[in-house]
Amino acid sequence: MKLNRQLSGIAGEYYVAAELSRRGYLAAITLRNSDGVDILVSNIDGDKLFSIQVKTTQNKRKWILSKKVEVEYSEKKYYVFVNIPADINLPPEYVILHSEILANHIYAGHRKWLSEPGRNGKVRNDSNVRQFDPRYFEPNELLNWDELIAKIN
Repeated sequence: MKLNRQLSGIAGEYYVAAELSRRGYLAAITLRNSDGVDILVSNIDGDKLFSIQVKTTQNKRKWILSKKVEVEYSEKKYYVFVNIPADINLPPEYVILHSEILANHIYAGHRKWLSEPGRNGKVRNDSNVRQFDPRYFEPNELLNWDELIAKIN
């Protein structure tokens, strides 16, 4: 089942909030127009706080980003990339990483792409579009849910 973009994004945020809640954290989804933070997360005691930016796609493991990802990072910000499979009976896939690791990779990767010749040897034009593909990251840079929880504790 293919969802429209808005429903896909909402579903991704709720999937992430549910995973955090299952692990004993309070996960508050922000208003739809909150730029840069989709979920505010706290432990029950309120002394461990961090933020999550969720990016959702359907049936693929690549996500389109804007260039602002290169500068919008902080010590307590993580990205969770959600892939919702076409088969509604399958669970979503998650790719989790720290915002600074993502920013550094996207910055370096985009500059490398710009420096290489495009089709027919032409110089590539810069744009605001970036792409996240987990295949280009080291395994230790990508987190699972338990590793995320360990980092924030």
